[in-house]
Amino acid sequence: MTHEQWLQKTIEMAIENVEQGGGPFAALLVKNGNVLGQGTNRVHIAQDPSAHAELLAIREACTTLQTTDLSDCILYASGEPCPMCLGAAYWAKVGKIYYACNKVEAAEETGFANPLKNFFPDQSIDPDKRSVPFIQLKTDNALDPFLVFQKRNGSTSGN
Repeated sequence: MTHEQWLQKTIEMAIENVEQGGGPFAALLVKNGNVLGQGTNRVHIAQDPSAHAELLAIREACTTLQTTDLSDCILYASGEPCPMCLGAAYWAKVGKIYYACNKVEAAEETGFANPLKNFFPDQSIDPDKRSVPFIQLKTDNALDPFLVFQKRNGSTSGN
């Protein structure tokens, strides 16, 4: 699959997750074309503020591989990872991160509120200057999970 196809899969997962009461995020951890970990945002379902899609995918991949070194893996995320998820990706040494929708687009186009948007200085570093390649690929429907979330919940706040 191409990077765009993996991202499309995360967008579909995120929309399905919203329809089931979860947040508008999904992630896949892939190595050599095989999914080793996947996750969707379960924060409000599990009453766990750390139940972010990327963290769940990283946990599953580490368990699957029996290592905390994911340097030969790619993380695909429907939305730009938050500081917590970015930190976990750095700790796991994820090789590359691709994401569909960035935080500015989510806020400006759908009103999605990120409570940590200006809290961590790391987030002010341009994605292309971070130590882990952090690559946004534009997709036609990158905002769809947020729009479905907004329609379903009548709210634009969440994590």
